[in-house]
Amino acid sequence: MDMLTTYEGEFPHLKVKYFPRPCFQCDDPPCTKVCPVRATYINEEGIVAQIFPQCIGCRYCMAACPYTVKTFNWNRPYWPQQMASAMNPDVSVRPDGVVEKCTFCIHRLQKAKETAAAENRELQEGDYVVACQESCPTKAISFGDLDDPNSEVSKLKRSPRAFRLLEELGTEPKVYYLSEAE
Repeated sequence: MDMLTTYEGEFPHLKVKYFPRPCFQCDDPPCTKVCPVRATYINEEGIVAQIFPQCIGCRYCMAACPYTVKTFNWNRPYWPQQMASAMNPDVSVRPDGVVEKCTFCIHRLQKAKETAAAENRELQEGDYVVACQESCPTKAISFGDLDDPNSEVSKLKRSPRAFRLLEELGTEPKVYYLSEAE
């Protein structure tokens, strides 16, 4: 995941801040509006998703994204043979010539929904965890249902410390940050 890094002050009183930059999963995403083949769209969960075989690689969506979180695959992916067993079979390998971005681990959501359905129950908080949250060494990433007022992330977004990047653009990003406590 890309990081936005900011610096305040000067050495030896330098303060560095890191902001993880996944796809911001906007409610009003500019990227979906410019795709001439509708390869980028909002799915039923509100995730800005992509249909890789439909993408023609024009990169209009990259230019339209104010958060600059989309990347173009110039080459076929390559991994050393020793890493073959470490590859996640649930994640599709994106071909060259297409644009890709964070999907909020849509493959994990699908698996969690299938498990919940097999157990004849609704999806519950914690059933679906994104990889960045799971692997964050400082546990600084929280994930959940923003539409559920009782979810942990919904409570965090109501904090006076919560803010969104480039909120003035009206894209309604689903990614919130918490400023430092005073």
